[in-house]
This record gives sequence, C-alpha cells and structure tokens, in this order.
Amino acid sequence: MTPVSNVMTRGVRSMSPNDSIVLAAQAMQELDVGAIPVCDGERLVGMVTDRDIVLRAVAQNLASDSTRLDAVMSPEPCWCFEDQSVEEVTEAMRESQLRRMPVVDRDRHLVGIVSLGDLAVKADAGEAGDALGEISEPARPDRSGQSAASGSAGGGSGNDEPPGRSG
Repeated sequence: MTPVSNVMTRGVRSMSPNDSIVLAAQAMQELDVGAIPVCDGERLVGMVTDRDIVLRAVAQNLASDSTRLDAVMSPEPCWCFEDQSVEEVTEAMRESQLRRMPVVDRDRHLVGIVSLGDLAVKADAGEAGDALGEISEPARPDRSGQSAASGSAGGGSGNDEPPGRSG
C-alpha cells in the first residue's frame, strides 16, 4: 500500500476566504493552476477554481475587486488524509469525478494536493488513466437556465444567416 503522501505535491499555495477573486485569479495565473485550496489559517475550508470565478462571479457581474473567495468557492470540498492509500484516493477521485484533491493531516490542516498528473507520474499510470477516463466522461449540460448570452445552440447571435450575408 502506497500512501498518497508519497505521490502528492507539497508546498501548495492556499488562500484565505477573505481574499478577493482578483487575487486568486492572479495567483492561478502565476502558478499556472486552475484551482487553489482555501484555508482558514491552516485548516481547509474550501476550494476555488477558475470555473468558480467565471460562473459565480463574472457571469453574475459581481465586482471582481471586492468579491471575496467565500462568496464563490466550493465549501467543504472532497479531501483525503495523507496516510490513505493511493488506490483508495484514486477510487474517491473517480467516484466524485475530481481531477485534483486536497490532502490533509488528521487535524485537517492542508499538507498538499494530489492530482491525476501526480498519480500518472508517481504512481500506477494505468490506474490514473482509468480514473481519467471515468472522470472525463462527457456530461449532458443543463441548458434550462441559459442566459441571453448563450445565443442559439450553435453559438453566436441567433441569426440564422451565415456571417457576411444579410437577407
């Protein structure tokens, strides 16, 4: 049994629930990541992704400089303990369809993060590939609450004429 602590990434950047979404977006850009754990001190309280910022702040026209992470983050994210087995964590990621999972100690202090990339490079690449296949299964989008920005199903303005032509 290989513990997840042997394959996880340590020294993960975290942010406070009081930090702005702009600060989180800048950190994601600098680190070239799409998700950052949110901690109250060292204790994990949420995760914020680039998608959270876009869908829960930008699409809702919230002020980017004053909107705090606790308004857009996913509270109580799935996480694992550092001493859990790689197999157990991979299965949990597969079931929850997660590409990355925060890793905590028994006091629920953030100690790292494990991604499918970590599993593929440092653990059993076959199992990581199987997990990726299941995690990446296409979902059927819920289009019931589309905004005016969605336009027609093919995109664009809803005009049926090809670009450059008018009827």
